Amino acid sequence: MSLIAVVTIFILAVFVGLEVIAKVPQTLHTPLMSATNAIHGVILVGGVIVLLRADSTLMLVLGFLAALFGVLNVVGGFVVTDRMLEMFTRKPKKEASK
Repeated sequence: MSLIAVVTIFILAVFVGLEVIAKVPQTLHTPLMSATNAIHGVILVGGVIVLLRADSTLMLVLGFLAALFGVLNVVGGFVVTDRMLEMFTRKPKKEASK
C-alpha cells in the first residue's frame, strides 16, 4: 500500500472516531472506554503488522507509535475499568469496639 493511501485511511479513521465519540453522552464515556479495549487490541495488532512489513524508517516509526498507543489505550482502559468497579464494591463494616 502506498504512503498516500495509508495516510488517507489514517485521516479518515481520525474523523470517524471523533464523530462517533462526540455523539456519546458524558455519562457513557467511562463504560464506553472500558468496553472498547478489544478495539484498542486491534490497533495494537495493526501496529505490529505494520512493524513486520516496514520498508522504511517512516513505517517503522508509525508502526511503533501505533503499537505504543495501542498498549497505552488497553492498559488505560483496564485501569479505568478497575477504578470504576472499585466504586461499586462494598467496604467492610467496622466492628464495634467493646
